[in-house]
Amino acid sequence: MSVYTHLSDDEFFAFCGLYGVPFRQATAIVQGIKNSNWFIQTDNDTDDDFSYVFTLYEERVPADIIKMATVMHTLKDKLPIAAPLIKKTAKGKHIGEDCIMRYENKAILVVPKLSGSHPSQTSESMCHQMGQVLAVLHDTLTTLQPAEDYGVPLYDWARVKERETAFMPTDEACLMNDIWAAYAKLPKDLPKGLCHLDMFTDNTLWDFSGKTPRLTGLLDFTEVSVEHYLMDIAITINDFCTTWGDATDGESVNFDTAKMNAFITGYESVRVLTADEKQSLPVMLAYSATIFWLLRLNVIHYNREQGRTGDDIMVKNPDLMKRLAAFHWGRVV
Repeated sequence: MSVYTHLSDDEFFAFCGLYGVPFRQATAIVQGIKNSNWFIQTDNDTDDDFSYVFTLYEERVPADIIKMATVMHTLKDKLPIAAPLIKKTAKGKHIGEDCIMRYENKAILVVPKLSGSHPSQTSESMCHQMGQVLAVLHDTLTTLQPAEDYGVPLYDWARVKERETAFMPTDEACLMNDIWAAYAKLPKDLPKGLCHLDMFTDNTLWDFSGKTPRLTGLLDFTEVSVEHYLMDIAITINDFCTTWGDATDGESVNFDTAKMNAFITGYESVRVLTADEKQSLPVMLAYSATIFWLLRLNVIHYNREQGRTGDDIMVKNPDLMKRLAAFHWGRVV
């Protein structure tokens, strides 16, 4: 949630007013990598509190954000989701259209700020909860039909791969190409539906006050697309079941199989995996890691191309995903 577009207080005041939010102050949020985000403090908040999150979507067109708002309103009664506010001028014809405003042909949403905090580490209990949550998400979104009308287009990662592997060291390019070749051989009829596709720990909020952490929020539905459920499972496992190091320890990557098993047990308490899904999971874990390896390389490329610099721009390390892809691939071969 970096900041790329800068708005004045007068602009915040005007946009928030359209949702009935009495704006006092906006504070930039710098975690994340794609959109411009701010916490909104209202006239009713104390000095240390914020009531809303204001997001200006930098890449997804307004039509995609309308779909996303519809998805979030569909899920809000089943999962801890901050459904986008509805404009005061809404006519009640289309929930997604009733939620968005536009700024220079970019969509804006305002959502209530959820309680809780991002986890600095995960546990088997948290992974079990996340497995259940992802299965509920998959099951609930089957009510939106045809699914293709509610998912945004999948990104052309093959094009990014072609560009990036041309400049990679030979061993890295071979690793990525081998994983992609194995993915291409997976069964074509793996179950599909609307998926989150970015359920990392930093897109979740938790209450850590009790003996067992409790999930309080799911965030960032910009990538909801029709994809193999197993891909969504692998993406979530890869982050929740991995301990990511930092520069102080050589940026290590440590995958926890016990956490993965807890996640799968939680998922299967809601939706049982097929035999093909279970057999395909090791390759999908490696493949999904390559997608996020490419995503982070693509963000670096895009920022350089657009001249984006400054303290408000966050870039995640692509090498961590490369190392995770290599770990999973080593278990496949």
